Amino acid sequence: VLDTAIQHQIRLTVTKGFNQPWSMAFLPDGGILVTERAGRLRVVRDGVLDPNPIAGMPQVQAQGLAGLMDIALHPRFAENKLIYFTYHKPAAANPTPGNNAGWITLARGRWDGKGIADTRDLFTAIQSGNASRLVFGKDGMVYMSVGTGDPPGAARAQDPNDLAGKVLRLRDDGTVPPDNPFVG
Repeated sequence: VLDTAIQHQIRLTVTKGFNQPWSMAFLPDGGILVTERAGRLRVVRDGVLDPNPIAGMPQVQAQGLAGLMDIALHPRFAENKLIYFTYHKPAAANPTPGNNAGWITLARGRWDGKGIADTRDLFTAIQSGNASRLVFGKDGMVYMSVGTGDPPGAARAQDPNDLAGKVLRLRDDGTVPPDNPFVG
């Protein structure tokens, strides 16, 4: 536990044994869920990394910057135990000729204290090898970033009809809210 000039009582946990950790979500019981880009979800309890990955995660395409990305707890996690995450679904699951990048996907599952159950995809965006982040807003909506792909794809971010290079606003079930600026 540390004190800084700005914040007091900061607890610092140092844990070894991860392979490309990407994101963390803090459980109410003090545990920390950590995504590894290769597709594993891990848990740290009392500063110790459980050697076994969490069961129930989908198959992940991990290459370049693609893989298992961000993780967030539903705002009402204490009631519903829902965990949201972004990952790259393997291209074989949704093939596009000439493109083997994974599909950036928002998914959720129910945490049972040991694993994830009822995992399902909520929204699949585009094929891209870039990272994705997510956060719940104060409005209860999920905000999910979608990368642009390779540097030539950066121009796609300027096209309002293309999901590349955007922050998407979605309901917690993955549907599009009717009051989004570009619905339809």
